[in-house]
Amino acid sequence: MSNPLSHINAAGEANMVDVSDKQVTQRSAIAEGYIYMSAAALSAVIEQTNAKGDVLATARIAGIQAAKQTSQLIPLCHPLALTKVSVDFAIEAEQSRIRIEALCKLAGKTGVEMEALTACSVAALTLFDMCKAADPAMRIDGIRVLSKEGGKTGHWQA
Repeated sequence: MSNPLSHINAAGEANMVDVSDKQVTQRSAIAEGYIYMSAAALSAVIEQTNAKGDVLATARIAGIQAAKQTSQLIPLCHPLALTKVSVDFAIEAEQSRIRIEALCKLAGKTGVEMEALTACSVAALTLFDMCKAADPAMRIDGIRVLSKEGGKTGHWQA
């Protein structure tokens, strides 16, 4: 019987998966997450009056950089040559939150879900850091993979 936990070897030890025999395919993943904040903190983001500067631009750059560093942060992730990373935001004022969406793409032998999740997570953490003086009670929630494409499993969507 094959081990469903691909990062655990037969001896029960953590190991990096060998992808050398896998085919190179176009792969992509989209992740999302939310940061909830007070109306006043959200207003400062919208009106660009936050004392620390352009909150969304800073969080976008942080998310992109984080995606490129995923293998440095998550021990068993392969270092990947990403060909596209985007981080986008949607202000959802009625719920007093910002939706974060991260897209990662490459042509490679392993998926980019962890890179998309990392981009989303670090963008959310950066938003928290930039806005914490206005609202130390913010909440990050709902970080998940929305979809992935490529590899032997093809297209998957939440």
